[in-house]
Amino acid sequence: MHVACLDLEGVLVPEIWINVAERTGIEALRRTTRDEPDYDRLMRYRLGILEEHGLGLPDLQAVIATLSPFEGSREFLDWLRERTQVVILSDTFAEFAAPLMRQLGWPTLFCHRLESDASGRITAYRLRMPDQKRAAVEAFQGLRFRVVAAGDSYNDVAMLQQADAGILYRPPENVVREFPQFPVAHDYATLRRLFEEAWRA
Repeated sequence: MHVACLDLEGVLVPEIWINVAERTGIEALRRTTRDEPDYDRLMRYRLGILEEHGLGLPDLQAVIATLSPFEGSREFLDWLRERTQVVILSDTFAEFAAPLMRQLGWPTLFCHRLESDASGRITAYRLRMPDQKRAAVEAFQGLRFRVVAAGDSYNDVAMLQQADAGILYRPPENVVREFPQFPVAHDYATLRRLFEEAWRA
């Protein structure tokens, strides 16, 4: 029995924070897990920038409501779900994800939560648990599933290393250089082929 574990942003949908940066003109918000391996440090940095510019959760949700999944991502996800169980393991937040999950057909999503006050100011972020992507893969393996995982950034590496097979999807060159052990796909057709090869192995 197999389980497929996918990252969300960069694999199925655009990077939310980059789009917020583009819509607000705040270049500092373009920094993502492709640039910063320490997710906790990255989130503290982001919340500081939001506070400095007076942006709250409704401002971010307004940007997210305009986004669409990558072309071909829904078809890829449907193809994958016809063949195996699929779980999306993401470091996004439930308060961000709903519009995109709707467009993807409501796949299973494990992610984190934000806290905000009555004015919409984000007051804290709550990680579901430390190292949740790797821990989820390990738990599935403990249930006798063979896990094939795909992600694009530093925060996916532990998941890919724990999985029985890991795949990088459209990663930046710095991640490819540091982790050459993972096969790389740059389109969904190649990603399908790599999943099929991993299932046959």
